[in-house]
Amino acid sequence: MNDFIIQLIEGGGYLGIAFLMALENIFPPIPSEVIMGVAGVGVHAGRLSFWPVLIWGTLGATVGNYAWFVLGKHLGYKRLQPFVERNGRWLTIEWDDVEKSSRFFRRHGQWVVFFLRFSPLMRTIISLPAGLACMGTWRFLIFTFFGSAVWNAALIGSATLLASWFNGFEDVLGYVVLGLIALGAIWYVYRVVTWKPKGGTQEPAE
Repeated sequence: MNDFIIQLIEGGGYLGIAFLMALENIFPPIPSEVIMGVAGVGVHAGRLSFWPVLIWGTLGATVGNYAWFVLGKHLGYKRLQPFVERNGRWLTIEWDDVEKSSRFFRRHGQWVVFFLRFSPLMRTIISLPAGLACMGTWRFLIFTFFGSAVWNAALIGSATLLASWFNGFEDVLGYVVLGLIALGAIWYVYRVVTWKPKGGTQEPAE
């Protein structure tokens, strides 16, 4: 089973890794830490190369984040609020989450798009307020690409080093991947089943 999980991520090659990273940023079935971690083990074993993994993985992450950016930019506050309130259970976010991230974006400026890419917090959701604020598309893509590159390089490098330091790390990684996928699925089901929106509907922001 361990080999199967690792081969599943590596088997699609660089394009497969890009696709998984894009999907992870739209709807995360497998966390980026797992995808890049497995890819890092592949780099250590010589099955993959560092730079193609970094570039394709970062392109995938950029595309996934761009989807949220486009959603915010083209829907705007007035049309996005009903969408989030209607589908919040399945998205596992509330309109209040969007407003909080929008306030954070306005308070700290557009550079948060870069710095939050290599932070485990708000990495994806910040793309939505960036779109809502009509941030320049090329500026968003550049900040997202280079910020994601820093995060992905750290993940790939860490996994490569761990694989070189510890014999059998690849075997352990398979169990870690299975555990994280299972925890992610349990968390999502729990959020959907216990979903209770906070407060009532608020007027959309202008």
